[in-house]
Amino acid sequence: MSLYQTDSGGNYEYVTARVRARKAALFDDDDYRKLVRMGTSGIARFMEETEYESEMNELGARHSGVDLVEYALARNLAKHFDDLLRWADGRLYDYVARYLRKFDAWNVKTVLRGLYSDASREDIEDDLVRAGEFSESLLDQLAGSDSVEAAVEVLDSTRYGDALADALRDYEETGTLVPLENAVDRTFYEDLLSDLPAESTRATELYQEFLHAEIDFRNLRNALRLARSGADMDPSEYYIDGGRLFDESEIRQLVGNTDQLVEHIRTSVYGEELEAALETLEDAESLIEFEHALHRAELEYAGRLSNKYPLSICPVLSYILYKEREVENIRAIARGREAGLEPEEIEEELVIL
Repeated sequence: MSLYQTDSGGNYEYVTARVRARKAALFDDDDYRKLVRMGTSGIARFMEETEYESEMNELGARHSGVDLVEYALARNLAKHFDDLLRWADGRLYDYVARYLRKFDAWNVKTVLRGLYSDASREDIEDDLVRAGEFSESLLDQLAGSDSVEAAVEVLDSTRYGDALADALRDYEETGTLVPLENAVDRTFYEDLLSDLPAESTRATELYQEFLHAEIDFRNLRNALRLARSGADMDPSEYYIDGGRLFDESEIRQLVGNTDQLVEHIRTSVYGEELEAALETLEDAESLIEFEHALHRAELEYAGRLSNKYPLSICPVLSYILYKEREVENIRAIARGREAGLEPEEIEEELVIL
């Protein structure tokens, strides 16, 4: 995709109107509660009666069960995000295209995790989201790599090449993917915040505000994982620059004291949005409960920005987050049902607002 268009503005009114209609059609929490009590064939029939109808019908002759659901979700997600790029003009197009590179980052980490865990090529390909800038041939090369090192070599000519090459030694020394995954995330967010218009406008400021918040939530998630893991890692090495919640020196100090970390968050700009998540953290026996609460808080914060600035990039980026959440929830339900999990067990894996 070409990132730059000649129009300096953007058709915000048209795109945000289309996005509001799409967001209203997303599954709600009642839909998820119905789905967790269905088998995979029931889930497929339910999806055929929703806006996934065309994908389910087109793919139904070749796939069935959870495979049909998976392929339909991936194709639908790519279609919706291609529509965003088709609708947008000017600087708005640039902002959306930049942000959708997150799926390139997702795909890189998906391949690395799959190779690290000895997953089959088919399983890796099933988890790819073909909605970023990477070509089909590059994704095929990645999925066909026979080792983590080989995948890093395939990515040498991409924006992630240098960072991954630098992180490869740490990966080999630690035996964990954390250095490589962090290199991918850092590169993605650095690119998002670089080469923005020299003359600040309200549109640019809102785009940056949204991204600052997303970086803060990512840093917070990483900090709490390190705090709970007890791993002997310097948290500043996994800090992503560009947020507002804490700086590199603060995160090094706070990760060692969960009580101080919680208090720091509580008195921050996100204190109100994260209140429920912080209460969950204090009571939770496992980090996954807090991570789900944090994800809910992130969605709600994005929704507030969307409502506060209805003719801006915020509703578009908020819609992308909510659409991701829908796909992740449906995928988790279908996989859970196929694995024979009870509805209550599956609901614990869902992000429900």
